[in-house]
Amino acid sequence: MAKSKVQKQEIIDKVVEKFKTMKSAAFTSMSGFTMAQADDLRKSAKESGVEIFVAKKSLLAIAAKEAGLENVDPNTFEGSILTAVSYDDEVSAAKILKAFTKKNESFVFAAGVLEGKGLTAQEVTQLASLPSKQELLSKMVGSLNAPVTGFVNVLAGNLRGLVTVLDAVAKQKTA
Repeated sequence: MAKSKVQKQEIIDKVVEKFKTMKSAAFTSMSGFTMAQADDLRKSAKESGVEIFVAKKSLLAIAAKEAGLENVDPNTFEGSILTAVSYDDEVSAAKILKAFTKKNESFVFAAGVLEGKGLTAQEVTQLASLPSKQELLSKMVGSLNAPVTGFVNVLAGNLRGLVTVLDAVAKQKTA
């Protein structure tokens, strides 16, 4: 059943709001998508704070233009388009779709958006291979903590050596 102009405008308004508040988005061309796959994708996306939706390319194009996204024209994408939008992390939308494309070859990256600028399919693939914000923060904390841990181990080593010497002297005097 065809949608009325009011229904189409409501969809455009929702998508514009998503595009304005997102950190990144990834678009994939999909075909042969089963409900079991859809449920699996929605579940993994929800766990990562990513929103997944499907909209007509013409409505996506209007929404992208209204949201001020540069170099993004969904009308040039092939096939049906699934959109993943991330509000918290710049790489999570691309990561979710990349993991899903490994299981389903019928999914192919079409394009993406990062900080309001359009990305090619290759750039989205590269973005998906970057570590997430949480991974980078944990690596940074580990790097900051390493010198302190080393210093503590050096100090503990000196104390262990002192205890060993004192123990040897005590054993020698009792013998």
